[in-house]
Amino acid sequence: MESILSMSATILAQKIASQEVTSLQATETYIAHIQRFNPKLNLMVEERFHSAREEAKEKDQMIQNGRAKGKLFGVPVSVKESFFVKGMKTTSGLPSRKNCIDSEDAQVIKYLKEEGAIILGKTNTPTFCFCQETDNTVYGRSNNPWDITRTVGGSSGGEAALIAVGGAAVGIGQDIGGSIRFPAHFNGVIGFKSGDKQVSDHGCYPPFTHPFQIRMLGIGAFAKSVADAQLIHEIISELPMNAQDLSRFTYIIPKPHSALPIQHKTAETIENIFQFFSKQGTVIREQPPFLLESALWWQLIMSVDGAQGLIDIAANSKISVIIKEFLRAQLGMNHTLHPFLTWAILGARMFQPSPKQWKELEKELAQASAEVDVFLRKRILILPVYHSPAGHHGKVYQEIFSIRKTFRRYMPYISYANTFGLPSLSIPVSEDPNGMPIGVQLITSAGQEHALFIAGEQLEKSFRGYQRCTYYDHE
Repeated sequence: MESILSMSATILAQKIASQEVTSLQATETYIAHIQRFNPKLNLMVEERFHSAREEAKEKDQMIQNGRAKGKLFGVPVSVKESFFVKGMKTTSGLPSRKNCIDSEDAQVIKYLKEEGAIILGKTNTPTFCFCQETDNTVYGRSNNPWDITRTVGGSSGGEAALIAVGGAAVGIGQDIGGSIRFPAHFNGVIGFKSGDKQVSDHGCYPPFTHPFQIRMLGIGAFAKSVADAQLIHEIISELPMNAQDLSRFTYIIPKPHSALPIQHKTAETIENIFQFFSKQGTVIREQPPFLLESALWWQLIMSVDGAQGLIDIAANSKISVIIKEFLRAQLGMNHTLHPFLTWAILGARMFQPSPKQWKELEKELAQASAEVDVFLRKRILILPVYHSPAGHHGKVYQEIFSIRKTFRRYMPYISYANTFGLPSLSIPVSEDPNGMPIGVQLITSAGQEHALFIAGEQLEKSFRGYQRCTYYDHE
């Protein structure tokens, strides 16, 4: 059991292909493990265990008959609840969607199935994936496997935590505001956010229609190794990955910005990485352009329609329903919409840019994007993911969703890759004194992803890397 649970998807696929491990053995191992830890952690919210077992038996028979085909043939995987999987539910944390059955697979799910992957189930998210912590009124709150009093992050929190505890070989998430990188950092797993429109978002819920929001959205893996993250990207990307010569790249590792908070251990970790890459190649200290501005621009882009699209779905287009739901939650009364969502929607209404603001923002973003692209050519930017490891439940939400606009202090390291549509690879590299994982993110221009994966493999070999949380092996 221990070997399969800790095994990367790449290695497991090889062992299944060579018949050292059967697909059914791997599937049964993951199912038994999920049944042990899930009651306490609440990560997988819908399972398809019976179907997964039957598919595993079919895959094993195909291997014996020499008909196996696919890079993930017979490998059990998990997916974020926001991806359509035919025959399963996509509630998005809304009670009104509890009986909505998917009639088709999301495009990324189709690609995974074409490579022989077996879907074990779907994992928890906040309502509408609209928060950096994972809780909703349909499935409840997910808990961090390293310390259940702490957040798993969001919005792909259930997925990252499930991979951290070894609930699948690899997983899939999406990121428009740190939704892959927050959870990867907080749970100690590899996380990759793709760049601008590299991966299809067809079949993701809720859908994003505004061009700037679509540019900010990235889809990628939660993994046990950088090699797995690269493999998944190669499978689901609409564009081929260009080979890169890392020796021609410069590393940009700025000192912690004086305007942004950072915990001592996180700052120490960044310094250690600076020393490491100083021995590997050229490293310079330089703040990336528009770092601080990126957080405000991210908020304006997310608030462009005042969250009207979400109000239409969640409250029949009535903002009054959102206000009532928020007040009911604050007064301890029964409510159907989670207060994380209602307060975030009210915030989007408050921060909605005027037509004049938006016109100015479009010009600023066009100029800034061109400058950032030039800045990152043949360069890898290394930043913290967040100022601290996972906080206690509710802390991250309070830091970001404040009427005092504290997101401008807490979001820049995260928002940078979203605002400019950049690929980002998150890797766990150390731990704080409480044993909570600390990650960093590697960022570059779209089209240079291969360099991120090469550099990332160097980091995971020399620093912490993925270490499975084994607390729940015998629950």
